[in-house]
Amino acid sequence: MSELNRRRFLRAGAVLATAPGILSTLESSGSNAIGKAHNISVGIITDANNPEEDLKVVSGYGFSTCQINVAEYSPELAARLRESFKKYNILPNTMICMGPGNYVWDFKSGPETIGLVPPAFRKERVERLMKGIDFCKTVNIPAVHAHFGFIPENPTDMLYGQFIETIKPVAQYARQQGINVFFETGQETPITLLRALQDIGTDNLFVNYDTANLVMYGKANPLDGLKILGKYVRALHAKDGMYPTNPSELGKEVHIPTGEVDFPRIIATLKKSGFTGSLIIECELNGDNKDYITKTKRYLEDLIARA
Repeated sequence: MSELNRRRFLRAGAVLATAPGILSTLESSGSNAIGKAHNISVGIITDANNPEEDLKVVSGYGFSTCQINVAEYSPELAARLRESFKKYNILPNTMICMGPGNYVWDFKSGPETIGLVPPAFRKERVERLMKGIDFCKTVNIPAVHAHFGFIPENPTDMLYGQFIETIKPVAQYARQQGINVFFETGQETPITLLRALQDIGTDNLFVNYDTANLVMYGKANPLDGLKILGKYVRALHAKDGMYPTNPSELGKEVHIPTGEVDFPRIIATLKKSGFTGSLIIECELNGDNKDYITKTKRYLEDLIARA
Protein backbone atom coordinates (compact mmCIF):
# COMPACT_ATOMS: atom_id res chain seq x y z
CA MET A 1 0.00 0.00 0.00
CA SER A 2 2.98 2.35 0.25
CA GLU A 3 2.86 3.21 -3.47
CA LEU A 4 -0.89 3.76 -3.16
CA ASN A 5 -0.45 6.20 -0.29
CA ARG A 6 2.42 8.06 -1.96
CA ARG A 7 0.27 8.71 -5.00
CA ARG A 8 -3.06 9.61 -3.53
CA PHE A 9 -3.47 10.82 0.00
CA LEU A 10 -2.96 14.08 1.80
CA ARG A 11 -1.35 13.35 5.13
CA ALA A 12 -2.99 15.63 7.65
CA GLY A 13 -0.29 14.99 10.22
CA ALA A 14 2.26 16.48 7.87
CA VAL A 15 0.09 19.56 7.48
CA LEU A 16 0.09 19.99 11.25
CA ALA A 17 3.87 19.90 11.27
CA THR A 18 4.24 22.46 8.48
CA ALA A 19 1.44 24.77 9.52
CA PRO A 20 1.42 25.00 13.33
CA GLY A 21 -0.74 28.11 13.44
CA ILE A 22 -3.46 27.16 11.00
CA LEU A 23 -5.87 25.48 13.39
CA SER A 24 -6.04 28.30 15.91
CA THR A 25 -6.34 30.89 13.14
CA LEU A 26 -9.16 29.14 11.34
CA GLU A 27 -11.02 28.13 14.48
CA SER A 28 -10.95 31.68 15.81
CA SER A 29 -12.50 32.92 12.57
CA GLY A 30 -15.38 30.45 12.80
CA SER A 31 -14.36 28.66 9.61
CA ASN A 32 -15.92 25.35 10.66
CA ALA A 33 -19.18 26.73 9.29
CA ILE A 34 -17.59 27.40 5.89
CA GLY A 35 -17.46 24.83 3.13
CA LYS A 36 -21.05 24.28 2.06
CA ALA A 37 -23.04 26.49 -0.26
CA HIS A 38 -26.08 25.79 -2.41
CA ASN A 39 -26.11 22.20 -1.04
CA ILE A 40 -22.69 21.47 -2.56
CA SER A 41 -19.99 20.66 -0.02
CA VAL A 42 -16.26 21.23 -0.41
CA GLY A 43 -13.99 18.67 1.23
CA ILE A 44 -10.60 17.03 1.05
CA ILE A 45 -8.95 13.60 0.99
CA THR A 46 -7.12 12.60 4.15
CA ASP A 47 -5.50 9.64 5.80
CA ALA A 48 -7.44 8.73 8.93
CA ASN A 49 -5.27 6.19 10.70
CA ASN A 50 -5.00 8.69 13.56
CA PRO A 51 -8.50 10.18 13.34
CA GLU A 52 -8.28 12.39 16.41
CA GLU A 53 -5.51 14.44 14.79
CA ASP A 54 -6.28 13.86 11.10
CA LEU A 55 -9.91 14.99 11.35
CA LYS A 56 -8.95 17.89 13.62
CA VAL A 57 -6.91 19.24 10.70
CA VAL A 58 -9.79 18.69 8.27
CA SER A 59 -12.10 20.59 10.62
CA GLY A 60 -9.52 23.32 11.17
CA TYR A 61 -9.49 24.08 7.46
CA GLY A 62 -13.26 24.53 7.60
CA PHE A 63 -14.20 21.45 5.61
CA SER A 64 -17.57 19.89 6.34
CA THR A 65 -16.82 16.61 4.58
CA CYS A 66 -13.89 14.43 3.52
CA GLN A 67 -12.90 11.19 1.88
CA ILE A 68 -10.70 8.98 4.00
CA ASN A 69 -8.12 6.26 3.59
CA VAL A 70 -7.17 3.86 6.36
CA ALA A 71 -4.66 1.02 6.40
CA GLU A 72 -6.48 -1.53 8.57
CA TYR A 73 -10.19 -2.09 9.17
CA SER A 74 -10.25 -2.72 12.91
CA PRO A 75 -13.18 -2.34 15.37
CA GLU A 76 -11.00 -0.09 17.54
CA LEU A 77 -10.31 2.32 14.66
CA ALA A 78 -13.98 2.25 13.65
CA ALA A 79 -14.99 3.42 17.13
CA ARG A 80 -12.37 6.20 17.09
CA LEU A 81 -13.53 7.35 13.65
CA ARG A 82 -17.19 7.50 14.70
CA GLU A 83 -16.28 9.59 17.71
CA SER A 84 -13.99 11.91 15.71
CA PHE A 85 -16.56 12.51 12.97
CA LYS A 86 -19.09 13.41 15.66
CA LYS A 87 -16.65 15.60 17.61
CA TYR A 88 -15.61 17.67 14.60
CA ASN A 89 -19.05 17.69 12.93
CA ILE A 90 -17.71 16.19 9.70
CA LEU A 91 -19.80 14.04 7.39
CA PRO A 92 -17.70 11.36 5.66
CA ASN A 93 -18.20 11.21 1.91
CA THR A 94 -16.50 7.94 0.99
CA MET A 95 -13.75 5.62 2.10
CA ILE A 96 -11.17 4.89 -0.58
CA CYS A 97 -10.70 1.13 -0.69
CA MET A 98 -7.93 -0.30 -2.86
CA GLY A 99 -5.12 -2.81 -2.63
CA PRO A 100 -3.38 -5.03 -1.77
CA GLY A 101 -0.52 -5.15 -4.24
CA ASN A 102 1.28 -2.61 -6.34
CA TYR A 103 -0.51 -0.05 -8.52
CA VAL A 104 1.47 1.58 -11.32
CA TRP A 105 -0.06 4.82 -12.57
CA ASP A 106 0.98 4.80 -16.23
CA PHE A 107 -0.10 3.41 -19.59
CA LYS A 108 2.42 0.54 -19.78
CA SER A 109 2.06 -1.23 -16.43
CA GLY A 110 -1.24 0.30 -15.29
CA PRO A 111 -3.48 -2.12 -17.20
CA GLU A 112 -1.78 -5.06 -15.48
CA THR A 113 -1.72 -3.62 -11.94
CA ILE A 114 -4.70 -1.34 -11.27
CA GLY A 115 -8.00 -2.51 -9.84
CA LEU A 116 -10.01 -5.66 -10.47
CA VAL A 117 -9.60 -5.88 -14.24
CA PRO A 118 -6.16 -7.59 -14.16
CA PRO A 119 -6.27 -11.14 -12.71
CA ALA A 120 -3.32 -10.54 -10.36
CA PHE A 121 -4.48 -9.82 -6.80
CA ARG A 122 -8.13 -9.94 -7.92
CA LYS A 123 -9.16 -12.36 -5.15
CA GLU A 124 -7.30 -10.43 -2.45
CA ARG A 125 -8.70 -7.10 -3.63
CA VAL A 126 -12.27 -8.41 -3.58
CA GLU A 127 -11.69 -9.61 0.00
CA ARG A 128 -10.43 -6.17 1.00
CA LEU A 129 -13.42 -4.50 -0.65
CA MET A 130 -15.79 -6.75 1.29
CA LYS A 131 -14.03 -5.86 4.54
CA GLY A 132 -14.09 -2.21 3.55
CA ILE A 133 -17.86 -2.38 2.99
CA ASP A 134 -18.34 -3.86 6.46
CA PHE A 135 -16.08 -1.18 7.93
CA CYS A 136 -18.09 1.58 6.23
CA LYS A 137 -21.30 0.21 7.67
CA THR A 138 -19.78 0.15 11.16
CA VAL A 139 -18.50 3.73 10.90
CA ASN A 140 -21.58 5.08 9.03
CA ILE A 141 -19.60 6.00 5.92
CA PRO A 142 -22.09 5.89 3.02
CA ALA A 143 -19.81 4.64 0.24
CA VAL A 144 -16.59 2.92 -0.76
CA HIS A 145 -14.78 4.04 -3.86
CA ALA A 146 -11.84 2.90 -5.92
CA HIS A 147 -10.11 2.82 -9.25
CA PHE A 148 -11.32 -0.49 -10.68
CA GLY A 149 -8.88 -0.61 -13.57
CA PHE A 150 -8.60 -0.16 -17.31
CA ILE A 151 -12.08 -1.44 -18.13
CA PRO A 152 -11.92 -2.71 -21.74
CA GLU A 153 -13.68 -0.64 -24.38
CA ASN A 154 -14.74 -3.82 -26.19
CA PRO A 155 -17.64 -5.44 -24.27
CA THR A 156 -16.77 -8.84 -25.80
CA ASP A 157 -13.24 -8.70 -24.37
CA MET A 158 -12.70 -11.59 -21.94
CA LEU A 159 -11.39 -9.22 -19.27
CA TYR A 160 -14.53 -7.11 -19.52
CA GLY A 161 -16.76 -10.10 -18.83
CA GLN A 162 -14.54 -11.25 -15.98
CA PHE A 163 -14.62 -7.78 -14.44
CA ILE A 164 -18.42 -7.62 -14.51
CA GLU A 165 -18.66 -11.09 -12.98
CA THR A 166 -16.15 -10.12 -10.29
CA ILE A 167 -17.62 -6.77 -9.25
CA LYS A 168 -21.32 -7.70 -9.42
CA PRO A 169 -21.42 -9.77 -6.20
CA VAL A 170 -19.40 -7.06 -4.45
CA ALA A 171 -21.96 -4.45 -5.50
CA GLN A 172 -24.82 -6.72 -4.43
CA TYR A 173 -23.21 -7.29 -1.03
CA ALA A 174 -22.68 -3.55 -0.59
CA ARG A 175 -26.34 -2.95 -1.43
CA GLN A 176 -27.40 -5.44 1.24
CA GLN A 177 -25.28 -3.51 3.74
CA GLY A 178 -26.72 -0.16 2.66
CA ILE A 179 -23.40 1.01 1.17
CA ASN A 180 -22.90 2.65 -2.22
CA VAL A 181 -19.97 1.90 -4.52
CA PHE A 182 -18.32 4.80 -6.34
CA PHE A 183 -16.26 4.21 -9.49
CA GLU A 184 -13.50 6.78 -9.90
CA THR A 185 -13.01 7.97 -13.47
CA GLY A 186 -9.65 7.74 -15.17
CA GLN A 187 -8.61 4.55 -16.87
CA GLU A 188 -11.68 4.12 -19.09
CA THR A 189 -13.76 6.32 -21.38
CA PRO A 190 -17.02 7.67 -19.92
CA ILE A 191 -19.14 5.54 -22.25
CA THR A 192 -17.26 2.41 -21.19
CA LEU A 193 -17.88 3.22 -17.54
CA LEU A 194 -21.55 3.85 -18.27
CA ARG A 195 -21.80 0.44 -19.97
CA ALA A 196 -20.15 -1.24 -16.99
CA LEU A 197 -22.48 0.43 -14.49
CA GLN A 198 -25.49 -0.71 -16.47
CA ASP A 199 -24.16 -4.24 -16.99
CA ILE A 200 -23.46 -4.66 -13.25
CA GLY A 201 -27.01 -3.49 -12.76
CA THR A 202 -27.39 -2.72 -9.06
CA ASP A 203 -28.88 0.61 -7.99
CA ASN A 204 -26.08 1.53 -5.56
CA LEU A 205 -23.42 2.29 -8.18
CA PHE A 206 -22.28 5.86 -8.70
CA VAL A 207 -19.32 7.88 -9.97
CA ASN A 208 -16.55 9.73 -8.20
CA TYR A 209 -15.80 12.09 -11.09
CA ASP A 210 -12.10 12.91 -11.21
CA THR A 211 -11.84 15.86 -13.57
CA ALA A 212 -8.07 15.72 -13.99
CA ASN A 213 -7.90 11.97 -14.53
CA LEU A 214 -10.09 12.20 -17.61
CA VAL A 215 -7.60 14.70 -19.00
CA MET A 216 -4.38 13.06 -17.80
CA TYR A 217 -5.40 9.65 -19.15
CA GLY A 218 -6.58 11.25 -22.40
CA LYS A 219 -10.02 9.70 -22.08
CA ALA A 220 -12.35 12.70 -22.36
CA ASN A 221 -12.88 16.37 -21.92
CA PRO A 222 -14.34 16.41 -18.39
CA LEU A 223 -17.11 18.83 -19.35
CA ASP A 224 -18.21 16.53 -22.18
CA GLY A 225 -17.93 13.49 -19.93
CA LEU A 226 -20.62 14.92 -17.67
CA LYS A 227 -23.08 14.60 -20.58
CA ILE A 228 -22.57 10.84 -20.39
CA LEU A 229 -22.12 10.19 -16.69
CA GLY A 230 -23.79 13.19 -15.09
CA LYS A 231 -26.73 11.42 -13.48
CA TYR A 232 -24.38 9.00 -11.72
CA VAL A 233 -21.98 11.61 -10.33
CA ARG A 234 -22.21 11.88 -6.54
CA ALA A 235 -18.73 13.28 -5.81
CA LEU A 236 -16.08 15.09 -7.80
CA HIS A 237 -12.33 15.21 -7.30
CA ALA A 238 -11.22 18.81 -7.71
CA LYS A 239 -7.92 18.28 -9.46
CA ASP A 240 -6.38 19.77 -12.60
CA GLY A 241 -4.07 18.40 -15.26
CA MET A 242 -2.79 18.38 -18.82
CA TYR A 243 -3.40 15.93 -21.65
CA PRO A 244 -0.71 13.27 -22.18
CA THR A 245 1.90 13.72 -24.87
CA ASN A 246 3.98 10.64 -24.09
CA PRO A 247 2.19 7.36 -24.92
CA SER A 248 3.79 5.68 -21.91
CA GLU A 249 3.07 8.31 -19.28
CA LEU A 250 0.01 10.10 -17.96
CA GLY A 251 -0.40 13.80 -18.56
CA LYS A 252 1.00 16.15 -15.98
CA GLU A 253 -0.99 17.16 -12.91
CA VAL A 254 -1.02 20.91 -12.25
CA HIS A 255 -2.54 23.18 -9.66
CA ILE A 256 -6.13 24.36 -10.03
CA PRO A 257 -6.96 26.36 -12.19
CA THR A 258 -3.87 26.22 -14.42
CA GLY A 259 -4.70 23.10 -16.45
CA GLU A 260 -7.25 21.91 -18.98
CA VAL A 261 -10.20 21.51 -16.61
CA ASP A 262 -12.81 24.26 -17.02
CA PHE A 263 -13.96 24.44 -13.40
CA PRO A 264 -16.36 27.38 -13.86
CA ARG A 265 -18.33 25.48 -16.53
CA ILE A 266 -18.02 22.14 -14.69
CA ILE A 267 -19.53 23.59 -11.52
CA ALA A 268 -22.19 25.52 -13.44
CA THR A 269 -23.18 22.29 -15.21
CA LEU A 270 -23.34 20.39 -11.93
CA LYS A 271 -25.52 23.04 -10.33
CA LYS A 272 -27.83 23.15 -13.33
CA SER A 273 -28.28 19.39 -13.11
CA GLY A 274 -29.23 19.58 -9.43
CA PHE A 275 -25.99 18.09 -8.11
CA THR A 276 -25.88 18.12 -4.30
CA GLY A 277 -22.73 16.09 -3.74
CA SER A 278 -19.22 17.05 -2.71
CA LEU A 279 -16.23 18.63 -4.43
CA ILE A 280 -13.22 16.90 -2.89
CA ILE A 281 -9.84 18.62 -3.23
CA GLU A 282 -7.16 16.17 -4.33
CA CYS A 283 -3.59 17.11 -5.06
CA GLU A 284 -0.90 14.51 -5.67
CA LEU A 285 1.86 17.02 -6.33
CA ASN A 286 4.84 17.10 -4.02
CA GLY A 287 4.85 20.01 -1.62
CA ASP A 288 1.13 20.18 -0.81
CA ASN A 289 0.73 23.02 1.65
CA LYS A 290 -1.81 25.06 3.55
CA ASP A 291 -1.66 27.94 1.06
CA TYR A 292 -2.74 25.78 -1.87
CA ILE A 293 -5.47 24.07 0.15
CA THR A 294 -6.98 27.28 1.48
CA LYS A 295 -6.66 29.08 -1.88
CA THR A 296 -8.32 26.20 -3.75
CA LYS A 297 -11.08 25.92 -1.16
CA ARG A 298 -11.91 29.61 -1.57
CA TYR A 299 -11.75 29.33 -5.37
CA LEU A 300 -14.25 26.45 -5.42
CA GLU A 301 -16.58 28.08 -2.92
CA ASP A 302 -16.59 31.28 -4.97
CA LEU A 303 -17.47 29.33 -8.11
CA ILE A 304 -20.30 27.54 -6.30
CA ALA A 305 -21.68 30.84 -5.06
CA ARG A 306 -21.44 32.55 -8.47
CA ALA A 307 -22.31 29.74 -10.89
